[in-house]
Amino acid sequence: MKPRLSVYTAAQQGTDYARLLDVARTAEDCGYEGFFTSDHYLKLGDVPGLPGPIDSWTVLAGLARETSRIRLGTLMSSATFRLPGPLAITVAQVDRMSGGRVELGLGTGWYEAEHTAYGIPFPPLGERFDRFEEQLAVITGLWETPPGETFTHEGRYYRLTDSPALPKPVQRPRPPLLIGGDGPIRTPRLVARYADEFNVPFLSLDATVPLFDRVREACRSAGRDPDSLGLSVAQVLCCGRTDAEWRRRAAALGPEGGAFAKSRISGTPSEVVDRIGRFVEAGVDRVYLQPFDLEDRDHLEVVAAEVMPQLA
Repeated sequence: MKPRLSVYTAAQQGTDYARLLDVARTAEDCGYEGFFTSDHYLKLGDVPGLPGPIDSWTVLAGLARETSRIRLGTLMSSATFRLPGPLAITVAQVDRMSGGRVELGLGTGWYEAEHTAYGIPFPPLGERFDRFEEQLAVITGLWETPPGETFTHEGRYYRLTDSPALPKPVQRPRPPLLIGGDGPIRTPRLVARYADEFNVPFLSLDATVPLFDRVREACRSAGRDPDSLGLSVAQVLCCGRTDAEWRRRAAALGPEGGAFAKSRISGTPSEVVDRIGRFVEAGVDRVYLQPFDLEDRDHLEVVAAEVMPQLA
């Protein structure tokens, strides 16, 4: 099985639309399948974070009109940021703007500091999961309502009455929906019910495999074919044509035993192929690669030229 490679950017760490457009166009020109961005309003860690946060769906709307082939989406939008009805409208509009190239990654939200920094309510985890589950029902319900019919939802947190459920996305019955994380009970159940793809972000292979097993079992318990669920991982990218080149890129991430040590796909092209291959053997059909230096276009180009052909 040939894995699909997408580029992932942690845009909250400090960038702007022009830089993200350049990365997306480079990824498209190089043959990557997708360009995905985080959906955060506050930096993580000790970085300047300038010029400030982006709004992911504003950026993706722009990219929808300035790219032509590459798929576009979020890893992951936070259910605390937007009401489900307006979010369904936004994503459907961007899907239409892109000609049907959009995917929605959605999660509960976890970063409390960004909520307090921008005045966004941050309920306890149990309530966030309850809202997340209702949002999944509302968003998919709106998208899947046949044209000419209306959608009604009577939930604990969200109530919609006779919604025209417009606009409709280009992709039918709806754009792909991505859910990720390592939650032991509710996450697998929601994946089995709603998700087209399950994503494990920035964990080692040994930590990833049990999570895949858990969602597959949830699919079987729900009467769903586990093979109908896509499996993906996100990993930090450190690739170079030589040992010196990839180690130079890896040095920017901190020490070998640091925070990103277990979430790197790193090495020369042949070593990167081997590391991706191990995830593929575990069932992964899509890999999101995160290059930290968004000005280093050669990083994406070396993977396209020397890794992608070996993955065929």
